[in-house]
Amino acid sequence: MTEPWYKLTPATEGLTQGDIVLDCPLATWKSAPIAKKGIPEVEILSSAIEVVLADVVVLTQVCDLAQNKIDDVILCPHLRLDDYKGLWAVAKRAQDQKATNRAWERNCEDICDGFIWNLSMLNSGEDGGLKTEHRVVDFHYVYTLPRAFLESLIVQRGKPRLRLLPPYREHLSQAFARYFMRVGLPENIKATWK
Repeated sequence: MTEPWYKLTPATEGLTQGDIVLDCPLATWKSAPIAKKGIPEVEILSSAIEVVLADVVVLTQVCDLAQNKIDDVILCPHLRLDDYKGLWAVAKRAQDQKATNRAWERNCEDICDGFIWNLSMLNSGEDGGLKTEHRVVDFHYVYTLPRAFLESLIVQRGKPRLRLLPPYREHLSQAFARYFMRVGLPENIKATWK
């Protein structure tokens, strides 16, 4: 028997790291707002906000949520593997590359092995009749929502959700941290020892 990745969590149970929230409303930008003379910056930014729905995973640390140390929750979007594959194929063709099965398999292996820094793979799984297929989490997009809003949304919907179990949620958190802790140096260290 394989180790489960997820557990079914009732809507009434508090939010924690690794919670999967489907069709979550998020505030995002329509396009890069451009400052215009005579128009206050606040109005320019306000007019550039739009709300979208996305599947997200909670990345705020367990301890911060459990001890009520935060008001806003960090979220990253994730796509079903089939949806990601379509976007991947379009990107390959835009780069004048072939989207072959072998290239696809290599791409998935690279994600799983942590070689594509901004992406992480979640396994398929189920609990209590609730299922999910493989998912690709994208750290390029980081959102926040007020904790009170997100928790009330989950309760209002009244539907159970899947929650990543340890050590899989910590693995995801580690991948998220690796993405943000990367440092690119303008010049490499000179190898005087050669």
